[in-house]
Amino acid sequence: MLSAPSSLVWIADVCLAAAAVGCFYLAGACFLVLRFARGREANLGAAPGVTILKPLHGPEPHLYERFASFCNQDYPGPIQLVFGTHDRDDPAIEMVERLKTAFPEREITLAIDPHEHGSNRKVSNLINMTSSIRHDVVLVSDSDIQVAPKYLRRVVAELQQLGVGAVTCLYHGLGGAGLWSRVSALAINTHFIPEVIVGLGLGLAQPCFGATLALSRQMLRRIGGFAAFSECMADDYMIGQAVRSAGSDVIIPNFTVGHVCFENNLAALIGRQIRFARTIRSIDPIGYVGSILTHPLPLALLAALLGAQGALLIAGLALGCRAALCYCVERAYGLERQPYWLIPLQDLMLFTVYTASFFGATVSWRGHRYRLTSDGSLAQIEK
Repeated sequence: MLSAPSSLVWIADVCLAAAAVGCFYLAGACFLVLRFARGREANLGAAPGVTILKPLHGPEPHLYERFASFCNQDYPGPIQLVFGTHDRDDPAIEMVERLKTAFPEREITLAIDPHEHGSNRKVSNLINMTSSIRHDVVLVSDSDIQVAPKYLRRVVAELQQLGVGAVTCLYHGLGGAGLWSRVSALAINTHFIPEVIVGLGLGLAQPCFGATLALSRQMLRRIGGFAAFSECMADDYMIGQAVRSAGSDVIIPNFTVGHVCFENNLAALIGRQIRFARTIRSIDPIGYVGSILTHPLPLALLAALLGAQGALLIAGLALGCRAALCYCVERAYGLERQPYWLIPLQDLMLFTVYTASFFGATVSWRGHRYRLTSDGSLAQIEK
């Protein structure tokens, strides 16, 4: 049995080795990110009608601008936008009414229905919106997403490829004026995007994201409709898995959409990150444990605190590699200059979240608290 000092030396060495491996991961991620962004683009054939479903929940900063980006689409086919909410007094309804006035040429539908069909309120909202769908292509997108004018053209072109059953999109972070929203966006751009792309490149990931999920009405019926996912926390991921189980591919194009971050305090940011982390842990527990290697800077600093030789050198290397990765993501997706000075804070925060995610199974989501069960479903905790 190791003595206390020997145990600390062993832990320090393990942390240092993991940090060194993490630096190699970051360097490899730089290459994979640039390669992924240069991937092929499909050409649009016929332009089928598209129904875009937008679940609403309360006021959000710059909501109208995000909604307007879905109206300003360079797409030759008919577009229907369906906004849905449980609450007749939802402040987001005002933005929808403004949209109708500004874009009279667009078919914009508002579905208000208080009925709940399961513990996942977003999916419950989608179920209520289903009766309003008019077109053969159904696209679900979260309310915090902003897109470019050719977005719909590119998504539908991918969906038309042989064997494709659904299309989902990576998203980059767009920070607001506050510190914590900028940290949130930076975490997306320098952790989330590379981790997904590395997972795809190594064949270790099969993601699907609420930022964009496009599929045909026929495929939606085939997988049981939205009702089949009304108890799932990771509803987008489970829909993607259902499409794959039906024998079709889920494609991720080489472009990203914008995810607007508006966390105005540290508690809101940590709460969102904990929900995200525990959701991933419930989907892929083994892979999530292995993702500790994606945190080389905190690991190296921990090794330095425990007295490991050369740990500060590895910490500096890890910081440099993370900054290089940040630059590669900027270049690959045409992002504005990122706040590099926030990288150490972001890395330490995410490692803290990673560690905390193993202690408990509760998450906060849209003002409600839930407990994640072992099968990934939600159980609401009564107030």
